[in-house]
Amino acid sequence: MKIVYSEKCLGYKQEGHAESSERVKSSYELLKEKGFEFLKPEVTSEKDILRVHSREILEKIKSGNFYDLDSPSYKNIFYYASLSAGAAIKTMKECLKNKEHCFSLMRPPGHHATKNSLGGFCYFNNIAIAITKALEDKKIKKAAILDIDLHHGNGTQDIFLGNKQVIFVSLHQFPQYPGTGEFSEGNCINYPLPARTDEKTYLKTLEIALKNIQKFSPDLIAVSAGFDTYEKDPLGDIKLKIESYEKIAKLIKALNKPIFSVLEGGYSGALGECIESYLKGIE
Repeated sequence: MKIVYSEKCLGYKQEGHAESSERVKSSYELLKEKGFEFLKPEVTSEKDILRVHSREILEKIKSGNFYDLDSPSYKNIFYYASLSAGAAIKTMKECLKNKEHCFSLMRPPGHHATKNSLGGFCYFNNIAIAITKALEDKKIKKAAILDIDLHHGNGTQDIFLGNKQVIFVSLHQFPQYPGTGEFSEGNCINYPLPARTDEKTYLKTLEIALKNIQKFSPDLIAVSAGFDTYEKDPLGDIKLKIESYEKIAKLIKALNKPIFSVLEGGYSGALGECIESYLKGIE
């Protein structure tokens, strides 16, 4: 079990912003204490970013000439976003090379970034960049993306809608930011959950959701691993426990496919413990 991480991702911050560097720093410290092995990522290329995003949004982020309340134009944000996307690619490659789970513990997250826009703390869609590279480089023929973040991965759906090589499956609180994911569409299958959904209901829904992936029979499963479904998370209202993530991971692992995971949300002080629980279930 390897975790891809670089302390360089801690370099941007804004006072009072929920997407703070501390959430990843404290998670790294906990996981390091638990004995996990860490790998360093590399910045991805513009070529890999352009597999997924338009030249217009790449240049906008590169120049810093944009305004978004949730996703500020931090100094050097193009570097941080490119490093996070590079970490997702490294995580994917490690998974396929070693046939074992690998986890990207990086920021910024990515699943709200569409082909042409940033938002929701996201600049480039890390998991979409990794999966598209795996497909275009002929490493795999079909992929599944499972999004367990509290918020719907509107960016991932925007990028892959209609792509016959990919199935996107999302469980998320609705209504919640960004207001999408109420219905399924084509290869994008959504399971909107009401506020205060408990573990029993969540796991039952996940079992149903995973049948879509099983039927699709992908060569690789990528998990947008958000932990803002934790009951004490300040940005959501789903009632999962820390130990719920081990149960979630065991259900995913039971599909018996190569799996890699990329950190999305999770804003409570227990993020590291939630990740550890998830990784325990995958192991």
